[in-house]
Amino acid sequence: MNILVTGANGQLGNEMRIIAKNSNDNYIFTDVNQVEGVDTIYLDITDLDAIRKAVADNNVDAIVNCAAWTNVDACETDEKLAALAEKLNADAPENLAKAIKEVNGLLVQISTDYVFGKEPYNTPCKEDQKGTPTGVYGTTKLHGEQKIIATDVKHVIIRTAWLYSEFGKNFCKTMLNLTATKPALNVVFDQCGTPFYAYDLAAAIFDIISNRKFEGNTGIYHYSNEGVTSWYDFTKMIAKIAGHKGCDIQPCYSSEYPSPVKRPLYSVLDKKTFKDTFSIRVPYWVDSLEVCINNLKNNK
Repeated sequence: MNILVTGANGQLGNEMRIIAKNSNDNYIFTDVNQVEGVDTIYLDITDLDAIRKAVADNNVDAIVNCAAWTNVDACETDEKLAALAEKLNADAPENLAKAIKEVNGLLVQISTDYVFGKEPYNTPCKEDQKGTPTGVYGTTKLHGEQKIIATDVKHVIIRTAWLYSEFGKNFCKTMLNLTATKPALNVVFDQCGTPFYAYDLAAAIFDIISNRKFEGNTGIYHYSNEGVTSWYDFTKMIAKIAGHKGCDIQPCYSSEYPSPVKRPLYSVLDKKTFKDTFSIRVPYWVDSLEVCINNLKNNK
């Protein structure tokens, strides 16, 4: 198979590059952001004709969409950025769906826990739970899901959460720096979810595609690492694994750090359907965090 990856220079895209080295399939990596020394084809996924050409030129059988607008706060306060978020998170996935459907191919779309959050709940979110986003980002990602489904393309939509990796900017890398350089730190403890190592998501996507597990399994799935924690406990574990003992980390309420968007207070995802459908073992979040931090240490 020929698999086209969008957003290839982001967190998940870079992990897909690592995984693809062991593949018998042919992966084509695309992005609008070009990085010197990294083999990337320029592709604007807001341009349907450009996608069609890329699909035809590379005889593409599947698309993995790792591209998205993810600046959650910015699109709440700027109408132009909100429109851009809709274009990248909703219209662009629809373009990808249309283009790959024309060749009877597969679209793997990455969505988010931010499609939930308005209604109070304290049990893991299931796939059939109604989407109740509280901000622009979650709303545009939900629109993307809906537009993909409306095209009737063969699709696997994976909702995920709290993604981190060795690449780009993310919570894990930020806290590694802060716990190493700050004498004290306050971190919210009233938002709970599951940290998710992007490599584990890339490995699952690779497994689903390479073993053709997507056949007959079109739909929405939830996937993150196992376990439940808060941002505070996540930070404490980051510091513990890294050996950063000089920072006094204390819990605080979300209300102490006002934000333009209301984030889900509980966004743990129920992964049973994903595990039952694809027979993929889900790593525990602390185990994966140790792997990531050790990789960061070794690659310095």
